[in-house]
Amino acid sequence: MKIQCLTLLVTLTCSLNMNVFCGDSGLSALGLIPQPVQVKVGSGHWMLRPETRVVARENATAEANLLAEALSVPLGRRLPVVAEAPRDGDIHLSLEPSDPSFDTEGYRLSVATNGVTIRAATTAGLFYGGVTLPQLLPVDSWRVHGSAAGPGTNCSVAVVEIEDRPRFSWRGLLLDPARHFLPPEFIKKFVDIMALHKFNSLQLHLTDDQGWRLEILRYPRLTAIGSIRKESPRRGARNEGDGKPYGPFFYTRAQILDLVGYAQARHVTLVPEIEIPGHFRAALTAYPEFSCTGGPFEVRTRWGVEPDILCPGNDAAVAFAGEVLNEVCDLFPSRFIHIGGDEAPRERWQQCAKCQARMRAQGLKSEAQLQSWLNQRLEEFLARKGRRLIGWDEILEGGLTPGAAVMSWRGTEGGRAAAEAGHDVVMSPTTHCYFDYAQAKGPGEPESIGGFIPLGKVYDFDPIPPGLSSSSHRHILGAQGNLWGEYFWEPADVEYFAYPRAAALAEVVWSPAGSGDFTDFQRRFQAQARRLEALGVNYRKGPLPPN
Repeated sequence: MKIQCLTLLVTLTCSLNMNVFCGDSGLSALGLIPQPVQVKVGSGHWMLRPETRVVARENATAEANLLAEALSVPLGRRLPVVAEAPRDGDIHLSLEPSDPSFDTEGYRLSVATNGVTIRAATTAGLFYGGVTLPQLLPVDSWRVHGSAAGPGTNCSVAVVEIEDRPRFSWRGLLLDPARHFLPPEFIKKFVDIMALHKFNSLQLHLTDDQGWRLEILRYPRLTAIGSIRKESPRRGARNEGDGKPYGPFFYTRAQILDLVGYAQARHVTLVPEIEIPGHFRAALTAYPEFSCTGGPFEVRTRWGVEPDILCPGNDAAVAFAGEVLNEVCDLFPSRFIHIGGDEAPRERWQQCAKCQARMRAQGLKSEAQLQSWLNQRLEEFLARKGRRLIGWDEILEGGLTPGAAVMSWRGTEGGRAAAEAGHDVVMSPTTHCYFDYAQAKGPGEPESIGGFIPLGKVYDFDPIPPGLSSSSHRHILGAQGNLWGEYFWEPADVEYFAYPRAAALAEVVWSPAGSGDFTDFQRRFQAQARRLEALGVNYRKGPLPPN
């Protein structure tokens, strides 16, 4: 998006009918999502004027420029960013890394009658303070979609003190371009919207049976062959084909590097997921020699689970997986690399002479242990690259490798067990976090994969599972909402299923435990909904069942 998402946020926030000047108006009137840790509304207000500047030293210039571009819209010109002493009326971004009172991503936002100050120990904290500030702007100085009421128009903000920090370090969503490709420009828009909700992790499900979506230089057939399928399930009739070739669709290395940089500027980490050993049919179509049977194969044209998977008994196949991950690490600087690991049928391994020989040589008693053996090879490789392996909770079945982290999707029990054993965990259970499930029932709702997760159920989720010992709480990194793409034919479908549920999850992972009130959240979301409209987001409108 050429127009910064913050700019659009500010534009709409100023068009909302909210009274933010009353000292007793409180958090609901401010319409902030996610809910901050502490808000104190005072009396009086600060005026955004044409001469207002954004003041920041060099190490905070990037965040200052993002904020300046947003807040300058009602003035008809860009606010200057200067490295000078602040004067009356200025917005001052102060990076204070030596202050021990700040959380890594926390901030303090102070609006006084003579200016605004955002303080933080990190640039991420400054950015999040800059996300909150536009939500405080009142209604009468702006028009929707960024058109100012006139040059020099003033904009008033209530005197307020906000102290804020996140509850969890992993605040994530997942996109699935493997089933239905998502253009890079849409991913940028999605990152903008995530950042405005203070999410910081976007997992990209880049490979599956139905398509390989990432350019790998060493293995060009992965995209030349694996990014194309003969047809797809027909909309409204999932067991019938549509007869239309799909692809080639994939991200080039240059596009990925551009997306990584775009997300990093907004403090969102792109986490790549390369499915190993299951959900591997597209790769085996391109390189059938890495299967147990030798093929031939076709990229899968229906949704579901495929029995042909990577052969861990084949040294060349194991090396292939490592070489792919090597290029993935070159493209994605994320600390974690997701290797999938879920829904990997092991029947082929039972019948494969190479796999059975591997098991005998390694003293493995089951095919589940063979998958753990493969995972350990991948973990060792990633560790040499300075990265960590994370996988879906099936990687628990043969025994976890020493440094693996778990993404718990089949409920929370697997995550609880992993955390008790000292492994880091991201909670993402189907009960609360699968946003490809329906969010309402009725004839007007679009086709979905099944299941039902209404807004209130998302809001009631606690990533800390019942029964987890207090000493293990630190291993729960956070939570992630997943938008699996089987039934998302267009980017607008992704947005429809994501919001408002992603806004509820944003509050779950950011705001303090026990601070939420669903009725209050619904009131505050009325303001957020208008912001989403200004951003052109196709969120699900109308009443939603609470649970």
